Amino acid sequence: MKTVRHLWLALGLLSVVVIIGVMGYMVIEGWSFRDALFMTIISITTVGYGIVKPLTVGGTYFTMLVVLAGTGTAFYVLVAVVEFMVEGHLSGYITEKRVEKTISKLEEHYIICGFGRVGENVAEEFSTSRVLFVVIENKPERVEECREYGYLCIEGDASSDEVLLAAGVERAQGLVAAVDSDADNVFVTLTARVLNQNIKIVARSSVGESIEKLQRAGANKVVSPSIIGGKRMAAMLLRPVVTDYLDVVTYGDGLEFRLEELKVSEGSSIKGKTIGEADLRRRTGAVVLAIKKNSGGFNTSPDVDTTIELDDELVIIGTQDQIEAVIKCI
Repeated sequence: MKTVRHLWLALGLLSVVVIIGVMGYMVIEGWSFRDALFMTIISITTVGYGIVKPLTVGGTYFTMLVVLAGTGTAFYVLVAVVEFMVEGHLSGYITEKRVEKTISKLEEHYIICGFGRVGENVAEEFSTSRVLFVVIENKPERVEECREYGYLCIEGDASSDEVLLAAGVERAQGLVAAVDSDADNVFVTLTARVLNQNIKIVARSSVGESIEKLQRAGANKVVSPSIIGGKRMAAMLLRPVVTDYLDVVTYGDGLEFRLEELKVSEGSSIKGKTIGEADLRRRTGAVVLAIKKNSGGFNTSPDVDTTIELDDELVIIGTQDQIEAVIKCI
């Protein structure tokens, strides 16, 4: 933007010099507009075609001023044009190559398709959680804004195979489809699912009728902001304490307790043990609220005799230090 302003300023100054030159010759020498314009142009560009007509003393001094002001301004215009071409294209090329190189090294990252209101909030949450992600956006002004935040961003159509592959979709673990329309989100979801059968896809739906279509296209989860917003507003009135509690443990910044989900790996020290045997609460202070079993079922009230198995996902509440202690155990 700074380069563009310099270019417009240079062109504006050159225009002012030309206008003053033309008016000066017409007033001082009494020339026609054509002769005055021709004399002004050859004086500024110093092409050396010679004087149009003999000059008076006043015209001679005025020509000196036009030459000094005009050549300086013309040089400024040339510098501004070169700056615009070099910084606008070369730096853009360098940025694209740097982004491509960085993305090519990513593994198990996330992809956000669309940097609108939803996509921007998802990116902010990802950034806060310090996870690796790539944004795909087709509007140049939004791409520039995205990069100003320091996010990796690719300009292009998120439903394109080429663009998704450039974002590393085959190596990504998750994708958010949040482009402008539900139809586009269906295409994005379908394309991503074809390119990566194992990727987790969360898609945005503007209307309820699109939810089933997005699920058929391959979305694991579909979020409708209007439906969720309506239910949440009702819950704030009907169950305000519960809503506040969930806000604290889910979205609260700088608060002591928070929710986390952790997966039991092959080398975990608690694999095959019951919750009582693992004794996570005594060892770490964190509490296991629920377990999503590797079979797909959800145990929302696990007791001390519940067995922790490989690939189970534990929903835990605790402080940051307590959660980090659990991570070491798992």
